[in-house]
Amino acid sequence: MASYKYQYPVEYEVIVVGAGHAGSEAALAAARMGCRTLSLTVNLDHVAFMPCNPSLGGPGKSHIVREIDALGGEMAINMDRTMTQIRMLNTSKGPAVHGLRGQADKVKYHQRMKSVLENQNNLDLKQDVVEDILVEEGRAAGVITKTGLLYRGRRVILTTGTFLQARIIIGEATYNAGPNQQYPANRLSKALERLGFKLLRFKTGTPPRINGNSIDFSQLQEQQGEEGLSFSFLSEPLTGEQDSCWLTYSNPETHQIIRENEDRTPLFSGEIEGTGPRYCPSIEDKVKKFPEKDRHQFFLEPEGRGTEEFYLSGFSTSLPLDIQIQILRTLEGMERAEIMRPGYAIEYDCVASGQFDSTLETKLVTGLFTAGQINGTSGYEEAAGQGLLAGINAALTLENREPLVLKRSQAYIGVLVDELVTKEPREPYRMMTSRAEHRLILRQDNADLRLTPLGREAGLVSDQRWQYFQQKKNEIEEMREYLENKQLNPTPEIRETLQELDSGSLNQPATLEKLLRRPEISYQDLGEIVKDLPEFSQEAVEQLEISIKYQGYIERQMQQVEKFKKMENKLLPRNLDYSQLSNLRQEAREKLNKIQPHSVGQASRIPGVSPADIQVLLIYLEKRRQQQGENG
Repeated sequence: MASYKYQYPVEYEVIVVGAGHAGSEAALAAARMGCRTLSLTVNLDHVAFMPCNPSLGGPGKSHIVREIDALGGEMAINMDRTMTQIRMLNTSKGPAVHGLRGQADKVKYHQRMKSVLENQNNLDLKQDVVEDILVEEGRAAGVITKTGLLYRGRRVILTTGTFLQARIIIGEATYNAGPNQQYPANRLSKALERLGFKLLRFKTGTPPRINGNSIDFSQLQEQQGEEGLSFSFLSEPLTGEQDSCWLTYSNPETHQIIRENEDRTPLFSGEIEGTGPRYCPSIEDKVKKFPEKDRHQFFLEPEGRGTEEFYLSGFSTSLPLDIQIQILRTLEGMERAEIMRPGYAIEYDCVASGQFDSTLETKLVTGLFTAGQINGTSGYEEAAGQGLLAGINAALTLENREPLVLKRSQAYIGVLVDELVTKEPREPYRMMTSRAEHRLILRQDNADLRLTPLGREAGLVSDQRWQYFQQKKNEIEEMREYLENKQLNPTPEIRETLQELDSGSLNQPATLEKLLRRPEISYQDLGEIVKDLPEFSQEAVEQLEISIKYQGYIERQMQQVEKFKKMENKLLPRNLDYSQLSNLRQEAREKLNKIQPHSVGQASRIPGVSPADIQVLLIYLEKRRQQQGENG
C-alpha cells in the first residue's frame, strides 16, 4: 500500500474517484441523498468531459438517459441546457426502438456539470490523483492520493473511465496518457491487483477532429434537427436555431490507401493488445472485415459553438497521422480538410466481470463500488447509468437500507448491469435495444412511470420532480377515463369524417378509446370527430396512444414478465458453495461460485449454466425450504 503523509481532517461518508459521466452522477446522487461526499478527479478542467463524440442518445442509449432522469440524475437536464441539436431516430419503426439523439456543446456541457457539482450541498470537488485504496478488515476505508493525502471514507466508488494504465497509440507513436492527453492513473491498477482483482485490457478509439473552415459542406448531405423534443421529463423542448450535422462516405480510393498501409496499422501489427468494441470498429477494421463494401458512412458533428472543430463519427482510427491525412482527403467534401487533433486508440485496464454484484458493490472488498468504463462498458450513457446506481446504493447501504437492484423487466440500466454480472463481456459493452427482451415496456417515453417511484423511495427524486410526475400520472388517468367513457353513435357525419381520415367506417356505437386503437387515428384526429375534445399535454397523449394502440403486445410482454418474476423471486443463499451440489456439472459449479447469482433467474442467464443445472438449483431450494419448515 502506498504511504501517506497527512490525513485530511474531514472524514467523508462517500468518496468518488473520477468525475466523468459515471463519477458526476455517483457524487451527485450520494450528496443529494444526504451523504457527506468527496469527488476526486485528475483534472478539474475535464469534469463530465466528452473525450469522444459530442453527442448523447440513440436507440438503447437514450433510454438510459431518460432512466437516469427519471431516477433523479443530472445527465438529461445537463444535455438539454447545453444542446445544439436534437432528433428522434427510428421514427419509421415502433415506439420501442425510437431513440432521441442530441448534439452537445462540449465545453458548455462540461462547464455546467462542473458548476452543478461545485454548488451541490454535501459535496466537495477536488483535483488529485488516487493511487491506492485503504482497506481495513476487508472494508473500504478511504483513498490515498499522489500528493500523500489520506482521505477517509466509509464507501468508495471507483469511476476511473479509461485512465487505468492508459496508453495512447497513433501509428508508430505510443505514450502513456489518458483521453485528450490527460494524466493517466498508473498505480491504481497495481493497488486493485494487490487486493485480488482480476483486470482485463480493453481498447477504444476516437476519430480525428477536422477544422470546419477546411470542409466543403456544399458536397455533403445535411442532417437538421427537429423541434418539440428534449431529454429530461422536466425540460421544455429545445427552441431556437439548431446546428446541422453532415454526412459523407468513404470510397474505393480510401480503402486502397488503408490496405496499402496495413504494415503500419497498429491494430494488425500487434502493437495494440487490448480488445476493441465490436459495434464501434475503426475504419481500418471495417475495411479489412468487410472487403465487399465499397463505402462506409461518416457523420460530421460540430463540437460546439465556440470552436470550428468537427468530430468525424465512424472514422475512429489508430493509423499514423500522415496516413490519416491521406485517407481523409479522399472523402467527398474533405479534399482540403485539415486535422486539428489526430485520431488515436487508447488501451486501458478494467475490472473483469463477476467481481461485483447487481448493486455494483465489489465482492472482494465491502463498501467498494465500481461504475462506468472500469466495468468494461463503452459510452457516456452506460457509464452515467452505472454511476447513478452506485451512488444510490452507496448511500442506501450507509443507512442499512435495502439496496436498489433494477431488474431486466424494469429498466435498460437493469439489463446493462445484469449482463455485466452474468455474461462476462470480453469486449467493451454497448447497450442496444436488441439486448432487452421486454423492450416494448421499457420505452424511453415511459421511463418516469417505471422508475420515478423507485427514485422517490430511495430519496433521490426531488419534490419538484415528484409533483410533476404526479400531475402527469393524474392527467393520463383522466384522459384514459374520458376516452373509455365517451361514446359515439355511427352518424353520417362521423362516417364521413372517418372516410376523410382514411379510416374504416363505424357501424355501431363505439368509445373514443376503441377508435384510437385504429393505427391511422391519432388523438388529434379525434378532434375532427368530437368538437369539444379536451386538451391534454403532449406527454400524456403520447403515453396513452402507445398503450392503447399496442395494448395486446404490451399485455403479452407483461405476462412474460410475470413468468420471469417467478424465477427472479427464487432467491439463492449468499456465498453458497456450489461445489457441494453434486448434481451440478463442473462448469456450472465454477461459474456459479464465481458469479454468486442472487436468484435462479439470474443463474439461468449465466453462460455455461444449462437448464438441467437450473433444475438442480430448484430441487435444492425446495429441499432447503422443507428443512427450514421442519426446523421451525
